[in-house]
Amino acid sequence: MQGSERDRPRPAGADRRAGRERDAAGDGGLRQDRGPVRYGPPAPEHGLPVLPELAGVLAASAGHARPEPPGGGTALRSAADAYWRRRGLHGGPGDVVAAPGAPPLLFALMAAYGGDVLMPRPCPATWMPQAGLLGRPAYLVPTPAECGGIPDPYALLETVRRVRAEGGRPRLLLISVADDPTATVAPPELVREVCEAAVGEGLHIVSDESWRDTLHRPRDTVLLSPAEMWPDDVTVLTDLAGALAPAAWPVAVARFPATGRAAARGARVLDILTALGARVAAPVAHAAAHALREPDAVTGRARLAAALHASLATAVHHAVLAAGALARPPQAGRHLYADLGPLRPGLAARGVTDSMELEEYLTDRLGTPVPGGHRFGDELGALRVRFGTGPLLGSTPEEQEASLTAVEPLRLPHVAQALSMFAAALDELR
Repeated sequence: MQGSERDRPRPAGADRRAGRERDAAGDGGLRQDRGPVRYGPPAPEHGLPVLPELAGVLAASAGHARPEPPGGGTALRSAADAYWRRRGLHGGPGDVVAAPGAPPLLFALMAAYGGDVLMPRPCPATWMPQAGLLGRPAYLVPTPAECGGIPDPYALLETVRRVRAEGGRPRLLLISVADDPTATVAPPELVREVCEAAVGEGLHIVSDESWRDTLHRPRDTVLLSPAEMWPDDVTVLTDLAGALAPAAWPVAVARFPATGRAAARGARVLDILTALGARVAAPVAHAAAHALREPDAVTGRARLAAALHASLATAVHHAVLAAGALARPPQAGRHLYADLGPLRPGLAARGVTDSMELEEYLTDRLGTPVPGGHRFGDELGALRVRFGTGPLLGSTPEEQEASLTAVEPLRLPHVAQALSMFAAALDELR
């Protein structure tokens, strides 16, 4: 028996559309949107100067006039293949496709696989816009209590059942085991359950693993790629801006399963990237290939940066809890996802009643972008935001470098002052 209208699965954006209709009708319903979202917040930046070794590779390649072919040249694809082999994922350079950043690559993947898309709620800010551009139904599935980045396996099965009952075609599941926005890492047992459910329902899985090399406690945290368990049913996507390269040099790579069906999908992805003109710039491709080979300078910087952001994220987490708000302990990345619902009375007194208004208020108060939960598919009425740790490192290259090399970065005057201002902005809401 089909559920009620309220219980039926709804494509991403349906809540906002319904909210606008209620506002127009003047029925006093909860406002869900106040107009189109005109930009998507970028992934949290590392807030550090470009690694000199990578800058040197880029500069040395600046004279290359021949563009990279669609999908990336041999050197870049071979370096990506070796990167994944070191992490237990085997294939070959022919199973790898590169693009100028994760959004166009994800767009091409969704277009190539077709069907309806399922994703966890909340999810990375770029996922829903890609589905929207394709006119593809996208269904948000609640996450388990332990983590973000993956849907609850039982909720996933129920959503698939209901979508099919209403004539939908669920084909693709997007997950991120090391997650933006929640900064959590999905436990291996939950990853296994979710993937088992998805594969059993005939879904192909796209695993965004851009943040896998930013674990805060790599010796204590187990990150399991779905491709290790279901190599024929998982495409892995990695944006190098997660850990290896600056965000200003856009490049992302995808690893397809080594199957005939996946090869056909990969060819379709190449067709789409070619039509879009989505090629990695040659100097960027050379620098990205160097980073993917993981020389000591690159891996050393990545480890230092991960440790630095771990200490900052922990401090931000403590400040959020001290103010009476909620947040899961951060485990990866350069951010924290906080629920300021317990501070609703203080926020309401300042005219803040939803995540759009909360985004505007905190961005103005802190002087740095603080995207609201609605950007990540969360309910507009929930007072959730993503805090980035990059802005706490300093405003000049000298301050940022000092933060990276300090034995106790939280004691540096510019870091301590930034953390104090952050804590004060939250404390005044109690």
